[in-house]
Amino acid sequence: MKPKVYIQTLGCPKNLVDSELMAGALEKEGFRLVSKEKEAEIIILNTCSFILPAREESISEALRLAEYKKKGSCRRLVMTGCLPQRHGGELEEGLHEIDLFLGTGRINEIARALAALDAGTTKALIGKPDFLMTAAMPRRVLTPPHIAYLKIAEGCSNCCAYCAIPSIRGRLRSRETGDILREAAMLIKNGARELIVIAQDTTSYGRDRKGSPGIDQLLKGLSALNGNYWIRLMYTYPSRITKKLLETIAAGEKICKYIDMPVQHINDEILKSMGRRGSGRKIRSVIAAARAIIPGVTLRTSLIVGYPGETKRRFIELLEFVRDTRFERLGAFAYSPEEGTKAARLGGRVPSGEIERRKEVLLNEQAEISRGKNLALIGSVQEIIIDGKGPGGDYSYRGRTRGQAPEIDGMVFIKTRKKLRSGDLVLCKITGADDYDLFAEYPTS
Repeated sequence: MKPKVYIQTLGCPKNLVDSELMAGALEKEGFRLVSKEKEAEIIILNTCSFILPAREESISEALRLAEYKKKGSCRRLVMTGCLPQRHGGELEEGLHEIDLFLGTGRINEIARALAALDAGTTKALIGKPDFLMTAAMPRRVLTPPHIAYLKIAEGCSNCCAYCAIPSIRGRLRSRETGDILREAAMLIKNGARELIVIAQDTTSYGRDRKGSPGIDQLLKGLSALNGNYWIRLMYTYPSRITKKLLETIAAGEKICKYIDMPVQHINDEILKSMGRRGSGRKIRSVIAAARAIIPGVTLRTSLIVGYPGETKRRFIELLEFVRDTRFERLGAFAYSPEEGTKAARLGGRVPSGEIERRKEVLLNEQAEISRGKNLALIGSVQEIIIDGKGPGGDYSYRGRTRGQAPEIDGMVFIKTRKKLRSGDLVLCKITGADDYDLFAEYPTS
């Protein structure tokens, strides 16, 4: 009988899809997936290496999980994903607790790699990061059944100065449109009520394939599939958001009026140093167009605080941009120099304490903006997707509006005497709000 396997995923949803593919491949070969690490004979840690805190978390988790080899049933500890792809040789020398290192380009070889490990013939499989999934590959969805991530491309060709992703994941590789639609149809058939479209840059979809449809045509194809479900678009690049894309989102009943567009900064000198395409003026223009073409659109962004050369004046410019734009959702990240990137060699470093102070100022400003926008929703009726049981008391369920993505945004706590199931789409009346979450009643009267 094949051993029991536990998979832990760190990092972003794109990494989670990789874990789902590994889970599917292992199940196909007879391995048994378990939900508790203490029950596993093999533990797989799928790691993130995007920024320093992510690398530190990956190492910390690896050492914690290694304890199960000493006092649990675990026989093998495997590290996969971005960290071994980026630092495989160093890790092999320093982390003797790990039995196998598997890079991002070899995740489809997980079952063979484990067999080779038992035969004592391998320790690391890194290689070129050129893997691209297809709908024909087995996949075990690890999210709640009503939510599914749809990865439409792999890698990135933007080459921003602060980012190591192209060296970890390779250059842009778009999946064939028909293949994506086949996978989406299978996910919907299996119960998905929310398809979340992801890639390193979804707006670059098809640019590497001559004659391929772009992201707007792909969204139209996804909208035409049978079923009652939402489509949510993540990870767009501001300068590649076109009028045609905005019109497609506005016209699509199934497409959430939600756009995740990480702008990173607004100062032109910082944007140029970052290697970002477009200017602060272009970013403002795209935001204005989105709000004009898609009434009620929810805009999410992320910002990098403390990038080299971010003077106090440039930070104030960023802060005023946040105040003026009033994003519905916003995340801020403290800049950290990444080995091998252009930005790591720049002067004009901002002290770490000052970076954290600036980050706190931005997030406090956004909390007030978010609270005001949430309070404005009181009394409105919103379509809610039910995610599961609530915290108890008056609120027996939790869910999200079309303007709330799972994990990264707030949620809705629902008061009802009705019995609901995860994945149900229901109309609720918003009755209360705080900085990030909403409170609602179902039915509406």
